[in-house]
Amino acid sequence: MSGKDRQKQLAREHYERQMQRRVEREARAKRMTIIGSSVATVVVVGAVVAATVLLGGEDPATTSASAEPSASASAAAAEPKAFDPATGTCGYVASPGGTVKDVGTPPAKVDTSPKTMTLATNRGDIVIELDAAKTPCTVGSFAFLAEKGYFDGTRCHRLGSDRFPVLQCGDPLAKADGKGATDGQGGPGYRFVDENLTGAKYTRGVVAMANSGPNTNGSQFFIVYGDAELGPNYTPFGTVTKGLEIVDKVNKGGVITPGADGTGAPKETVEIKDVTMSSKS
Repeated sequence: MSGKDRQKQLAREHYERQMQRRVEREARAKRMTIIGSSVATVVVVGAVVAATVLLGGEDPATTSASAEPSASASAAAAEPKAFDPATGTCGYVASPGGTVKDVGTPPAKVDTSPKTMTLATNRGDIVIELDAAKTPCTVGSFAFLAEKGYFDGTRCHRLGSDRFPVLQCGDPLAKADGKGATDGQGGPGYRFVDENLTGAKYTRGVVAMANSGPNTNGSQFFIVYGDAELGPNYTPFGTVTKGLEIVDKVNKGGVITPGADGTGAPKETVEIKDVTMSSKS
């Protein structure tokens, strides 16, 4: 293995360890919520309700003897549903723990016709051809968020390097004015399923979803400007057809403070001014 290949491998392994740590943090928090809820309920209403909590879960603030699951507990327990071709619907579910910019939940009914998404940035347009047939839930989510103006005034918060060639965007915490420094934790308050993972490759021009584990997609995505050696864990939903040179120029500028994997906030800011969707001509 060459030195360059070894660097790529180390960068990939570091990134995937970061993702795994995020999943483990969320799992620990969920376990602590259930444990705290169980203890409080035992003290207040006795063993009968405690048994119900252990089976179904309960919000820690709930001490009612009714033992009915709270709305937040139910949302956390719900799993997103894959696209149903018979009804043309996707099962988006609330994800209250990650809510930063809550704009509601996309309609279940999605349009699977070919589409083009245009990111109007301070450096020019980045045009992405979307694969709605293979990623209907993902494209449906982007159409919804674009209509809501969700991405307007945000910046792409993470740039890789030759070892990890991606530009990550879509965090509503990452404000274009530089305020609201972020580590990539922002989201829309809902999540949806992974799609199109079989044989997924992250080659130059691919656009894919960032996530914190299986079926945790929200609003963050990344644009690949090299060949990123990642496992097939991130929904690839589009391909850049115009504007990839913008990302190349940003990459040449480097990052402000590189982390252990060489990634960081880009020195050359990429601000998303507007996102529009159109039918593919």
